[in-house]
Amino acid sequence: MRHMTVIACLLLAVVSGCASPPSRFYTLSSPTPADTGGNASGPSVAVGPVALPTVVDRPQIVVQTGANEVRLDEFNRWASPLPEDITRVVVANLAQELATEQVWPYSQNTQATADYQVRIDIQKFESTLGGTVEIEALWSVRDVAGGKSKSGRSLVREPTSGGDFDALVAAHSRALARVSRDIAAAIRVP
Repeated sequence: MRHMTVIACLLLAVVSGCASPPSRFYTLSSPTPADTGGNASGPSVAVGPVALPTVVDRPQIVVQTGANEVRLDEFNRWASPLPEDITRVVVANLAQELATEQVWPYSQNTQATADYQVRIDIQKFESTLGGTVEIEALWSVRDVAGGKSKSGRSLVREPTSGGDFDALVAAHSRALARVSRDIAAAIRVP
């Protein structure tokens, strides 16, 4: 009987040692929307497309582990495709910055034209647990009616407030808010 108990305990230890940790899924966040008062008279803006480096355009959150090394975390993932999530957050940020309800993702544009189209090419989307996140974005704002374009570059380094993935994703959200402010400033200036 004792022999069977020892075997059962060993088998239980092996099985529990092979269990995978649960996966966690993350989304970027935008600030709490301010009441724009139903402002439909502000500029209309279509955001997109958003391009990302291939190394981070995947479900797994990619973490820098060294100057030339990254780790794809299989158990900490983006809840939706990252370009879509970035677009969603920039749309919300621009709506708040410009005090207008007329900001939408380019792919969901149901109106014939917007006043402005914003294109974003993320050159760098780096994550270091317990350190900083860095976003380098090249963006353009095109005045659809006038045909004029403005281009800009935002380079944002944002410290994480902790060593976990919650803090990492929150830092990326704050960095995207700063990129959005740069884009909003370009839209405001004729």
